[in-house]
Amino acid sequence: MAAGGFCKLPTGSVVVALNLPMPTADGTGSVRFLVHARNRARALTRLRNLGLRAVYLRGNAAPPTPDEITAVLHHPDGLIWRTTPDNGVAAAPELAQELWRPIRALLRRPAAQA
Repeated sequence: MAAGGFCKLPTGSVVVALNLPMPTADGTGSVRFLVHARNRARALTRLRNLGLRAVYLRGNAAPPTPDEITAVLHHPDGLIWRTTPDNGVAAAPELAQELWRPIRALLRRPAAQA
């Protein structure tokens, strides 16, 4: 089950945040998606149209933070993602938090081998 939540903005639109499991060799890890849309249903439809068919938002356990809301509002597509840290605590101070990426970076196909 995906953890997630939403935040309604003063303009009437919403920002939806979802943590989805990421297939890795050891079976751990997740990806956090942020979607800006007119309502929750449209936000989930945007993800489903990209191939994430089994995406549902039940409850508001992990709503977007103010920094996440700012990040998605300033992105032209209104749909960004990044991997979620294991526990939110960096092992060393030199490890920086991963930047948000546009959805095009996730959907990009690998270059053809020559």
